[in-house]
Amino acid sequence: MILPLTIVGGGLAGLSLGIALRSRGVPVRVVEAASYPRHRVCGEFISGIADAELDALGIRDLFAGAPRPATTAWFDGARPMWSRTLPSPAYGLSRYFLDAALADRFSALGGELRCGERFEDGGEGCVWAAGRAKEESGWLGLKAHFSDLPLSADLEIHLKNGGYVGLTRVENGRVNVCGLFRRSESVSGGHALIAATREAGLTRLAERLGEARPVEGSLKGVSHFSLGWQRRRDDGRITIGDSAAMIPPFSGNGMTMAFQSALAAVEPLTQWSAGAIGWRDASTKIRAAHHRIFARRLGWARVLQALLMHPFGRKISALLLSLGIVRFETLYQKVR
Repeated sequence: MILPLTIVGGGLAGLSLGIALRSRGVPVRVVEAASYPRHRVCGEFISGIADAELDALGIRDLFAGAPRPATTAWFDGARPMWSRTLPSPAYGLSRYFLDAALADRFSALGGELRCGERFEDGGEGCVWAAGRAKEESGWLGLKAHFSDLPLSADLEIHLKNGGYVGLTRVENGRVNVCGLFRRSESVSGGHALIAATREAGLTRLAERLGEARPVEGSLKGVSHFSLGWQRRRDDGRITIGDSAAMIPPFSGNGMTMAFQSALAAVEPLTQWSAGAIGWRDASTKIRAAHHRIFARRLGWARVLQALLMHPFGRKISALLLSLGIVRFETLYQKVR
């Protein structure tokens, strides 16, 4: 007897897990409160994911033809900090495209996708992939797509004491602009992302955004979330994706972590569905895999974010990189 699974949350982690499980013959239902396609607050820069991992999830073909960011430039306000070629090309794909493509793939494999519904039961056979914990945070996340926005590199990162903004090209020639801002900043007037960028002290970037064309309906915001490991329950609940851990977005590794988190859950849940292991055993295996894969990069990301949010920390970082004392490639790999 093959036991069915319910996945609560149809984002990257939930749908990728559903696709991989359906490919292994496991009955899966995904319950998603929203519908597709939809915009989400996300950097939409996918780096550090291996082709073998995408193959194991059964989704590698969805990345064919995606923009491949290969260069990056970092700025302290309007002042250039450093520019580099990335150790390996990344992918630039929007959640608007990717979530919908994953939903279609899951349904085509015979998965049951139920949109516009909420699910509260958390017993055995239920995996939580419903995103971040709804906790008070000192941060405000905003994202929007823009057309006619030239870039100085495939990935731009703009840092200031009030937060940081990342820009990268996604499909259809659009640029995703995603920022993390201190919630103490008073955002008012006009386009919220442009206003937040200006009020965070990134005035030149705000001017560039004002000269570009915002894509209607793409502006999204989020304020209740926490970075790092999410609060755990002791009831054996299995969590994946942002429900398990959130890495600071400057790392460009959040979407990759969603895929890798799903992949870590595939084999234990397949074994549980076949009756080979118990639910608690599956939960323990998945948690152990998450810590083995993510603990080091989450620790480094926490330290680097604190450093980059401080003006002296940014100056020291730029100096060490320019002198070759610290290599950009080394720091890049620490958060992957």
